[in-house]
Amino acid sequence: MVTPVLFDVHRGRCDPDRPGIFHDDLSVVRGDGIFETLLVRDGKVCNLARHLTRFATGAERMELPPPSLAKWDATVNAALAAWVLANGEAEGLMRLVYTRGRESAPADSAHPEATTALVMILDVGPHAAAARAEGVAVCLLDRGYSVDFAARAPWQLIGVKTLSYAANMAALRHARAAGFDDVVYVSSDGEVLEGPRSSVVVVRGRELVTVPAEAGILPGTTVAAIFALAQQQGWECRTASLTPDDLWEADSVWLCSSVTIAARVTRIDERELSLSTVAAESAAQFAELAARAITVA
Repeated sequence: MVTPVLFDVHRGRCDPDRPGIFHDDLSVVRGDGIFETLLVRDGKVCNLARHLTRFATGAERMELPPPSLAKWDATVNAALAAWVLANGEAEGLMRLVYTRGRESAPADSAHPEATTALVMILDVGPHAAAARAEGVAVCLLDRGYSVDFAARAPWQLIGVKTLSYAANMAALRHARAAGFDDVVYVSSDGEVLEGPRSSVVVVRGRELVTVPAEAGILPGTTVAAIFALAQQQGWECRTASLTPDDLWEADSVWLCSSVTIAARVTRIDERELSLSTVAAESAAQFAELAARAITVA
């Protein structure tokens, strides 16, 4: 049993067992905000710089007051120190939450202190470890838009990690009710996109392929870390459009995310994805690479 930690960027440490959000906070009534989820491992926050960069980009696209990354970084470190003091080197799920504040007095560039700005660290739970060790069975679900939709409709905030995750959670419930662990979204024009909480990576020998952000996906911080280290180690890394056929024909397919890190896809719809001897070797190398990449980022 771990002890959760909660900090307010504006006001310091808070009691995680006491209410901390106003009834009219725009995160609650409108989903008006952004968040990031990070892994705490071995007493360190993994891949923090990439998350803070994406966090700032998301705030800009949402027209939120620009977050002071120095303040957020300091609060992250304070929360980490409190977590380590209470829980040692136990894995934790860190979440950064940034909202427009109260509907009755919303934040703007002149009043950035009116934002709701929280850093919390919670128990990872059993799902991540199981997915890493056993892999995941996924179903393909129609995302309902084409790959050029994000460019045509920037107000839809495609590719921003907003708090409006109800559709993603509904997709996961649908998948689990049908006997699957997770989801891979496919565009209306038949291209692979991403998971509700993950990026898709295809392994072909020593080549790694992921979907370009321009297809209307959230740019994956974990994939960026993996690709950076992989290129140093001689892997070929690139972005390209992928179809379901590309997944079935790959040596291995992975869902990569901040907390799970990398989960091999073992089944897509009703089709098992078995590993040849050679593919099993490259899959093991990829899993090791991914685990190391987030700690050196």
